[in-house]
Amino acid sequence: MNLVRPSRPVAARVVSNELCMQGKSASFVKHLVIDVGDTPLAGAVLPGQSFGVIPPGRDADSKPHKVRLYSSASPSWGEDGVACHLATTPKRLIDEYRPRPDDDPDDHRLFLGVCSNYLCDLKPGDRINVSGPNGRRFLLPEDPAAHDYLFLATGTGIAPFRGMLLELLESPRGPCRSRIDLVMGSPYTTDLLYDDLFRDLSARHPNFRYHTAISREPEGRGRYVADCLRAAHDHFGALLAGGRTRMYRCGVIGMQTDVFRLLGELGLAAGYLRLSDRLLGAPPTQWSDADLARHAKPTERCRLELY
Repeated sequence: MNLVRPSRPVAARVVSNELCMQGKSASFVKHLVIDVGDTPLAGAVLPGQSFGVIPPGRDADSKPHKVRLYSSASPSWGEDGVACHLATTPKRLIDEYRPRPDDDPDDHRLFLGVCSNYLCDLKPGDRINVSGPNGRRFLLPEDPAAHDYLFLATGTGIAPFRGMLLELLESPRGPCRSRIDLVMGSPYTTDLLYDDLFRDLSARHPNFRYHTAISREPEGRGRYVADCLRAAHDHFGALLAGGRTRMYRCGVIGMQTDVFRLLGELGLAAGYLRLSDRLLGAPPTQWSDADLARHAKPTERCRLELY
């Protein structure tokens, strides 16, 4: 943890920076690989951890930009096999400025994410200031074979699961034989990230199953991650009911409340959540987002990275 502090970052070098979408999409997401071989980060970043990026320049108050954290998308041996090349999955943020109550209501300037666009613009050979590693709760267990896994992701929340799945299934020590399921949610099929990789892993490892929840295409309109779990109740219910199972979720915060309600509906909340009397006294269909945020806490079997 924090071998390199944001106040004293080290310079890494960009190895490659390529789109990881399939086909045309309204989003721009990159698979960015950086070389940290000459820094303390070499061999130090585990799947489920993140590293910091300090973008150049200054903010609106003329202060240096603060560190932004990006999840590692690599296994412990990195992209190069010797843990010197780390990958992450930045997405361009392009939006329209939304005036606050005291602002000019006609101000609709284009807003560009400071760090996301900086990362997406980088070219091989460019230098980048980094820090880290960060995060200890989202790691795989010390004995991966002692557990089964349910990974739930939306958007760029898939990044840590790419590293984890490679760690579990492609390790030089041999693949983990535990049951592993990944559910990836996205608006359109073209927004699926690393889709080819996950399909290949699923084809080669019978203990790994890959599912998609596409929410805005005609065939699956309105189908989100929790809906995928509910539709395949027999399959996922058995996995969730197992005492070995660990659930990891990374992505938009709305996924959290939907999945929490589903766990309650299935009578499985006790294994993954600590609920207050307020929630225990009401049917799960009546659990509000606000109540879940205040009165439901994840257990050791439920790991969350939400934004």
